[in-house]
Amino acid sequence: MRRRRIWGTAAAVAAGLSGVLVFQGVTGNPIGSLDDEGGSGPVRTEARSLGLKTDSNGHSATLAQQDTKPFSMLGVTWADPHARITGSVEARARKAGTDTWGRWVHLDGNTAPEDKSAKRGGTDPAWVGPSDGVEVRVVAGGKATNRLPAGLRLDMIDPGRSKTSSIDTAAYVMEGAAGAETTDPTPSDTPTTTDPGTGTTTEPTADQTTDPAPTDTATASPSDTAATPTDPAPTDTATTSPTPTASASATASATPTVSVPPAPPSTVPQPAIKSRADWQADESISPEAPSYLSGPVKAVAVHHTADSNTYTCADGPAIVRGIYTYHVKSNGWKDIGYNFLVDKCGVIYEGRKGGVDRPVFGAHTYGFNSETAGISVLGDYNTAVPSTAALTSVARLAAWKLGQYGVDPTGTTTLTAGAAGPSGTGRNWVAGAKLTFPTIFGHRDGYNTECPGNNLYGQLGTLRTWAGGPVAGLTVKSVSGTGAAGGKYYTRGPVTVSWSATTPAALISRNELLVDGKVVATVAGSATSAGTTVTAGSHSVQVRAVHQSGRTATSAAVTVVGDTTAPYFSTKPTAELTGGTVSSTSAPVKLRWKAADALALRDVRLTTPAVTYGPATAVSGTLGAKPGVTTSFTLSAYDQAGNKGAAAVGVTPAILQESAAAKYSSWSSRSSSSYLGGYSYSSGTKNASLTWTFTGRSAAWVVSRSATSGQAYVYVDGVKVTTVDLKSATTMYRNAIWTKTWASSAKHTVKIVVVGTSGRPTITTDGLVYLK
Repeated sequence: MRRRRIWGTAAAVAAGLSGVLVFQGVTGNPIGSLDDEGGSGPVRTEARSLGLKTDSNGHSATLAQQDTKPFSMLGVTWADPHARITGSVEARARKAGTDTWGRWVHLDGNTAPEDKSAKRGGTDPAWVGPSDGVEVRVVAGGKATNRLPAGLRLDMIDPGRSKTSSIDTAAYVMEGAAGAETTDPTPSDTPTTTDPGTGTTTEPTADQTTDPAPTDTATASPSDTAATPTDPAPTDTATTSPTPTASASATASATPTVSVPPAPPSTVPQPAIKSRADWQADESISPEAPSYLSGPVKAVAVHHTADSNTYTCADGPAIVRGIYTYHVKSNGWKDIGYNFLVDKCGVIYEGRKGGVDRPVFGAHTYGFNSETAGISVLGDYNTAVPSTAALTSVARLAAWKLGQYGVDPTGTTTLTAGAAGPSGTGRNWVAGAKLTFPTIFGHRDGYNTECPGNNLYGQLGTLRTWAGGPVAGLTVKSVSGTGAAGGKYYTRGPVTVSWSATTPAALISRNELLVDGKVVATVAGSATSAGTTVTAGSHSVQVRAVHQSGRTATSAAVTVVGDTTAPYFSTKPTAELTGGTVSSTSAPVKLRWKAADALALRDVRLTTPAVTYGPATAVSGTLGAKPGVTTSFTLSAYDQAGNKGAAAVGVTPAILQESAAAKYSSWSSRSSSSYLGGYSYSSGTKNASLTWTFTGRSAAWVVSRSATSGQAYVYVDGVKVTTVDLKSATTMYRNAIWTKTWASSAKHTVKIVVVGTSGRPTITTDGLVYLK
């Protein structure tokens, strides 16, 4: 069911003229439209109770394991709404339809009263899921004088069941959340009877009654009306001014109306908020008209509900209904205490009625309700870490609500204490004290409680930054379409800049890409990349994020260089023979070159095969070239921008067999498939020689080697240039053992002479290879 909004004129509202006004955001259905079968209307909830048995000295109380009617939420309450338990309150429940008992759940016993009209004090309620058994243990604080408050009882809430589809998660996905399709807990088919603590009743059938307190383990709780505190805390109430005819709820009977304050526009967008009708609130249990702050909302108090963290997204509406019922029927409050609730999946729920865009007087931070709004996150954040989805929604909601009154979420404010008390952070004050608070503060800052849990409290600084801006953690992560070197990016023009920020995208209005300080592209706040084309030369590139508050943040600059000039070969490629194995199909060839670029050379690649050599300016590359065939090697040089320059060299190896040499002295021929061409010459005669004549620019002497091979002198163009030792620990055939390269091609002679090494005089030669 959707809400209808009927508006009076602004003048009528401001002047308080008589007439009919329907409050914006007030939801409800006529009595009799409750759908116990889970239709689209309000869902009937049930509250039942069992008294706890207190020991004779008042230091402990228990409720032994009990079978119960179905429930999903529980809490412990007591008669005096201003009393506190300084010890521990724990409960555990049995999973419905099983014999499985859950873990003991610690209940925060420091729930603040709504005001003097509150009926009972109590712990925060805890969601335990569908259950049909319970056990409770309560222990007072360590001092002998500490006693438990009177009238202790366990309150159990059945939040009812809805057959409508579960509320969507407002485009958020909770990390690790499972079972988004899970249905709400199965309720009891039994409506509640009179609640002993509040006097609230439903309409039971003749055979439906409240579970009695077991006579062997529990005692009935005393009447709430008899439990009047001796020294009540100061009242924390809103100022109201009556105006005729306005109704607080469609289900409420005629009551005096209150003056409805205006709904000022906010400086930031309103996030999606699920209305009371969306979570199917039964408005008949809280017929009293809403109250409003007498002034602006000056701060937002953040809470947690201190219950289960294992609920699913689909459980959210039922949990909110359970808290609503507990606050009204168990604590005796006029409505749910929180102005807003947020589940771990990021869904925001309207809490106390009166209009989400109005300054509704809540009951969440005793002593400071008259100037604040309260947001509670479903879960126990002493034990769990709040999800990013939940934190994002709290930040958005706080920013929007504070933005209605021009309050900076990152600032501080002065609040007037409506009651004396200590905080959970060690601060004490008296009623009327002027206290400084962050404009987004934790419940423990204003009341003696662990709320909102250590893990959520530790995130309040982040929430303030997210809510108020500017965008945090803005960083350029990459620039694609470029090459990077020396801390700079090089491109031929088109680039895509990618970035990240720690502030969630939902709080970012837009992102701007800057080149040399000028906006060249504007994209949505959810975008994390943008493209542009840079011109030649060096440019400063940044990203500017505009927070929804209007505050801006600019990333550190990166340097992007536009470059369209191709690299070049300052030394053209040349080829030379090198050491290695020679065959009839391949001679070992080394290429030499030197490439350069005006800005940033990246590498040089051989076209075929696809081999990358590096570094680009060094001598490199050993290849195989087929003898008797000209092979063309093409080299391509690339710079960091992707520009390419190319050069080629042709290589034609030729083989001169040993038989082509001019012989001197004694040589013998040997045959084997291991030799080049199947034959070789050997000689152990001192000064025996072979001489080859050729025209080329590079030559390699090819030999066979073994452990008994001897030495030879090498002469080039009649000049002795070296002595070569053919000895090798392993036998080698067709080995190019010596090479010589000239600057240009010319006629040359190479002569080898047997040294006649003592004990191993013999050398075996397979011929000569040269490049034409």
